[in-house]
Amino acid sequence: MTTEQDRDLDGSFSSARVTAREEAVTLTARTYRDFLYELESSTLAPWRGLGYEEFSRRKREPDFVQALLGDWQALYEEPFAGITTGGEVRDDVWALGDARPNPAAPVAAAESLLAVLGDEARAAVSYPLDAPQWRAWSNPEFVIHRVGLRLEELPEPAVRAALALVEASLSAPGYARAREAMGLNGYLGELTGLPTLMNDRSYWIALYGTPSVDDAWGWQLFGHHLALNVVFVGGREVIAPVFIGAEPALSDGARPPLFADREALAVSLASSLTDAQRSEAVVYASVLDPAMPEGRLHPADERHVAGAFRDNRIVPYEGLRADRLSTAQRALLRGIVGDFLLLLPDDQRALALADVERHLADTHLAWYGATDGSQPFYLRIHGPSFLGELDHHAGVWLSNRVPQRFHVHTTLRLPHGNDYGKAFIRQARLT
Repeated sequence: MTTEQDRDLDGSFSSARVTAREEAVTLTARTYRDFLYELESSTLAPWRGLGYEEFSRRKREPDFVQALLGDWQALYEEPFAGITTGGEVRDDVWALGDARPNPAAPVAAAESLLAVLGDEARAAVSYPLDAPQWRAWSNPEFVIHRVGLRLEELPEPAVRAALALVEASLSAPGYARAREAMGLNGYLGELTGLPTLMNDRSYWIALYGTPSVDDAWGWQLFGHHLALNVVFVGGREVIAPVFIGAEPALSDGARPPLFADREALAVSLASSLTDAQRSEAVVYASVLDPAMPEGRLHPADERHVAGAFRDNRIVPYEGLRADRLSTAQRALLRGIVGDFLLLLPDDQRALALADVERHLADTHLAWYGATDGSQPFYLRIHGPSFLGELDHHAGVWLSNRVPQRFHVHTTLRLPHGNDYGKAFIRQARLT
């Protein structure tokens, strides 16, 4: 029975996800299948047969969602500055270096996409490089902002061209991860009997600037549990902000696990901590620790701080500085960072890893929960040039009221103003 302490906020979100509890949240031995709603339940049946537009209209109606949308709109309308630790953007973090040509393959793929679109669609998908719509991306399954074109509404040649652009821009394993996130969204649509609302094409794509090997340009793809913002400037490729999630992220062999490798590295690192290291790294003993201050848990974002509309958030460092890790522990930390940067092609990933390495001593590891893998956890790796999070979540379309490993959100940001490649673009314009 739903109690006052565990009530539905809007028909999908439960207050239990943000209600502190003295007892630790432990990982269930049950699988995601044990938390599937009956197809004719009141959670699923009212949405069946709706298209995404009507579904989104209804999902936005509750007072709880309206309040969230109002908060997010106010954040969206702020001038962009970038994530900082105290409100001041450092100008010594990012260095574009000598300008080089942008890679040709993504340019050709973008031009091919534009070529298969009609005049109206071509205009709808194209934005100036500095357009505010960059920051309109979101990750819920309902639409907040319409930006560009929606894949499921495009003819097949245009969909193939859009996906070819994504493939040409990412590493092979990075493209596989992005496509798997889209595939898991479709799998969730199958599990819930709502394929018109959640499928592998319920994503928006947009182009920014003119595709060019000489000038800055980029593209954006976003929808449920996936948001990619990709910029090419001066021979550097920036992929940030990134949001990748899945429900279920673990599907018992039905689909490949999305974050198993990253989670294994994270637990290996956390479990290797000495008592002294653990006392600094573990910020909260549980993902619903009552010691968390008011407002630390967000009813939609739960613990992650760098999701949609959080472009200017002040995020103080938490946890253990990387210079207090052993050589082996720093190798594990680098492995986790490398997995966050997997989307980048090898040469670009090496450059991004070097950006992190320059500031590694000032990079922090924060952990919420037990360090032995027995509990859901929240991980943040945060330094001047990198902010990556992994957070286990309660169910939205599954019925688990508290976080479990089969619903995961991850974020990636480039603090101090290089989300959307803006710091590099600014430097390129000064040369």
